[in-house]
Amino acid sequence: MPGCGSAAVREPSAARLPVGAPLGPSAPFGHSVALGLAAGFLADRLLGDPRRGHPVAAFGRAAGALERALWRDDRGRGALHTAVCAGGAAGLAALAARTVRGRPAAATVLAAAATWTVIGGTSLGREARAIGGALAAGDTEAARERLPHLCGRDPQALDDQQIARAVVESVAENTSDAVVGALVWGAVAGVPGLVAFRAVNTLDAMVGHKSPRYRRFGWAAARLDDVAGWPGARLTAALAIAAGGDPRGAVRAVRADAAKHPSPNAGPVEASFAGALGVRLGGTLAYGGRVEHRPVLNGGGRPVEVADIERAVRLSHRVNVLALGAGLAGRAAYALLKSRGRGRR
Repeated sequence: MPGCGSAAVREPSAARLPVGAPLGPSAPFGHSVALGLAAGFLADRLLGDPRRGHPVAAFGRAAGALERALWRDDRGRGALHTAVCAGGAAGLAALAARTVRGRPAAATVLAAAATWTVIGGTSLGREARAIGGALAAGDTEAARERLPHLCGRDPQALDDQQIARAVVESVAENTSDAVVGALVWGAVAGVPGLVAFRAVNTLDAMVGHKSPRYRRFGWAAARLDDVAGWPGARLTAALAIAAGGDPRGAVRAVRADAAKHPSPNAGPVEASFAGALGVRLGGTLAYGGRVEHRPVLNGGGRPVEVADIERAVRLSHRVNVLALGAGLAGRAAYALLKSRGRGRR
């Protein structure tokens, strides 16, 4: 799962690499991907992440091995690492999509498997709720022990309120990184889009932070993640505004504070959640021994409470469902436009 506060599981043209044959005169290749996105989303809601042999973990191990071979304190080496890892993952996904051309059922299964593999909304909610449950029971140490499963902050110096704030911020950011961004790229580019987005996001979580080792080597991964995450982050913010309890407050928070955040994508997402929930996010935090002073988001809100973890998880689920609906609507609109275009010839 992507690290909290990271910029954190990331394209060939879908028009040139259609997934599945037509299911009808108005559906050149959209139905297989649309059905696969919906089925994979449902599998995540019912099952969570695959418990063994997770392909994202395998990708991470391969990327780590390549990093050990390529690493230099140099942007060029980092760019090569990013190109090989992300390009290789996207290429394999495109090849898999080509093998199921003309077989709608197989194409749907492939898209469903890819979607289930790359999104992580259910596991995100489970981890957040586990920490919230520990805090509610007064077991701060148990909450500190679980926090690294959700994000990369140093938990030992955090009190209950700070842990709760870290969880809400991580739920907000990973709603975009772990679900919405992947659905956007899946709707746009099918299986290659899903896999490429998750590969880029995973690389950013691995090497895209500003530690001495990765400040140069991880530059390319971080910048590519910023680009890949841009549409998903804006859609997440818009849906959080629509689905939250205070749309006006969320709009105000995004307009006033999103640009202050050091991450161009985490800013609008966290600000929208802060405004929608009526809480104050941001402030001082620590990663790997480094202390960062982040700007406050929705400064007029109240401090985060333990009960806000559950509210954030529920908002995240609503946003995810709406994002799936938007992706399916986009595929349907594309199929309709394509059909009309053919009809005019």
